Amino acid sequence: MKKIIANTVAVILAGGKGKRMNSKLPKVLHKIAGRPLIAHVISTAQSLGIKRIIVVIGYKGELVKKALAKDKVEIVWQKKQLGTGHALMQTQNLLKNFSGKILVLCGDVPFLSTNSIIHLLQEHINRKAQATVLTTKVDNSSGYGRIVRNKQNLVEKIVEDKEASPQEKKIKEINTGTFCFEAKGFFNLLKQIKADNKSKEYYLTDVVKLLNQKGKKVAAVKSLIKWEALGINSPGQLKELEKIWTNKLKNQTYNK
Repeated sequence: MKKIIANTVAVILAGGKGKRMNSKLPKVLHKIAGRPLIAHVISTAQSLGIKRIIVVIGYKGELVKKALAKDKVEIVWQKKQLGTGHALMQTQNLLKNFSGKILVLCGDVPFLSTNSIIHLLQEHINRKAQATVLTTKVDNSSGYGRIVRNKQNLVEKIVEDKEASPQEKKIKEINTGTFCFEAKGFFNLLKQIKADNKSKEYYLTDVVKLLNQKGKKVAAVKSLIKWEALGINSPGQLKELEKIWTNKLKNQTYNK
């Protein structure tokens, strides 16, 4: 495992407000299984042996920063919440001389397993990809970014729900928000993405499109267990995921 993890930095996105949570508390500080969502994500990264962990904070960031005071993480501010691509842009000064792998994790995906992350990194290495995305399959993909694969089973593009065509909306394989990127050239790509979409945000997923235009390889691998890669966007999803976690041995539905 050391070879797989070697020269990998984890960046955890934790700047979002989480409007649908209907709470003044930053989304990543809501608790599940007795701990804040982000605490689970940090623990997972640490258990992998990743030495350098960067957390991007934004909405009520002082609360998040205080909650992470005892964790050995680096804090980066995203003063304006302008999307996932914009969040990664804030790490450039810290990573401008880094030449390894950037593992992007979401602060609201608490139960992603170390096995699935290793699976992601191993596929990234085996495929010699410039980027690799962790996906999962769901019965109802509404609201999620869809994975569009090409004939080589590589990722052609990731289409956000708001931008998806009727045909693309039928796709059941979705983006979990967990990525592995080669650091070399990554920030130059981020500078090229534009907020010319319905949300007026800088989508990290647009990097996939740019890589394809440059003839670079973008791979995808499914999480080992369906529910583990699910994020939390509402109190209902929080309650549902905690229920699944409590009964996890009964819910070991594997991705196919």
